[in-house]
Amino acid sequence: MPEVEYGGETFTVDEDGFIDSYDNWSDNWVNHVKEVEGIEELTDEHRLVVKILQEYYEKNGIAPMVRVLAKVTGFKLKHIYELFPSGPGKGACKMAGLPKPTGCV
Repeated sequence: MPEVEYGGETFTVDEDGFIDSYDNWSDNWVNHVKEVEGIEELTDEHRLVVKILQEYYEKNGIAPMVRVLAKVTGFKLKHIYELFPSGPGKGACKMAGLPKPTGCV
């Protein structure tokens, strides 16, 4: 598996750039994904989406469906895509340290 280095940490990633293990998630990972995804500034809204994804994953072992994410955050789907231009499945789940979603996120 490929590796990326950011902020003095080395992360093992899959072919799509998702971190190899949720346990390896850190602030450096968040900042790496922020740069890769072209997000200029992390806002409280970004952090809320990441927090909700992580809480759902910790409880259920999978990422929530996008409609659930929108409902829990209170954000319209369009706004989630504005926050994470590559989408909730690719950008947001990647930033949260979740595995690559297999279904519709």
